[in-house]
Amino acid sequence: MAATIQYIESVIERFQNAHQANANTDSRLGNIIELKASVADEVMVTADLHGHRTNFNSIRRIADLAKHPRRHLIMQEVCHGGPRHPHSGGCMSHQMLEDVAKLKVDFPDQVHFLMSNHEWAELTDYPIIKNQTVLNLMFRTGMQEMYGPATDKVREAYVPFLRTLPLAVRVDEGIWISHTIPENVRKKGFDLSLLDDELGDEDLVENGPLFHFIWGRDFSQENADAFAAKIDAEILIHGHEPTENGYEVPNTRQIILDSHGDNGVYVMLPVGEKLSQSNVVDRIKPLQKN
Repeated sequence: MAATIQYIESVIERFQNAHQANANTDSRLGNIIELKASVADEVMVTADLHGHRTNFNSIRRIADLAKHPRRHLIMQEVCHGGPRHPHSGGCMSHQMLEDVAKLKVDFPDQVHFLMSNHEWAELTDYPIIKNQTVLNLMFRTGMQEMYGPATDKVREAYVPFLRTLPLAVRVDEGIWISHTIPENVRKKGFDLSLLDDELGDEDLVENGPLFHFIWGRDFSQENADAFAAKIDAEILIHGHEPTENGYEVPNTRQIILDSHGDNGVYVMLPVGEKLSQSNVVDRIKPLQKN
């Protein structure tokens, strides 16, 4: 059954408000969220969800942001996956994107939803194909079942929200969180202006600077060291890569988290405390056993 006009209008307003919340986040500097001890006590870091409703609900419960006003929550990649609409078989993950927008509106300075390749793909209509299925088409089919003739209006509302997502979070001291990092940074370099400048049309094309920033899968020690030196960080925390046990440690700098599936995890980190990679790993916990 299609949503009511009143509900559709509330979703559109939600995305408009979330767009403004993205742009006006107090701790935002350019495209980076800077979390210092002056604004935060701790940060809960999660990774790819892909429509996994059970884990999403666990994240909200564990974060408990209303009771912890100096706790911040990092989320990423909710689009594509999870339950299907009963009649069309369309992907229902658009509803999770709407829920994330609501979280951003409700806690504008505590919730930070990072740009990922799947949200970028929805923003740009860049096709992602898995198991011979075009995920964008399934996403749009789900929206069509929910919103009917108002689908285009809803999509027009969430585009500005996606376009203003931050690219990374820097946590004092020395921790960097982004969806992934570009490949072969030592040889190809990395243009730091991407982190400072408002995203333009050139960032919404295949093989542009942003494309490489959110699609890379180079987890070599050499690449991690080169990127860490560029952005002046010690530890790099990412999503993007599925893992069997919820996390992987591919080198001495990177930690890959996976919040999707029965083994999905999160990590709660203090802000302003110097941590080693092993300190961070020791703090990783399952989402479904709390």
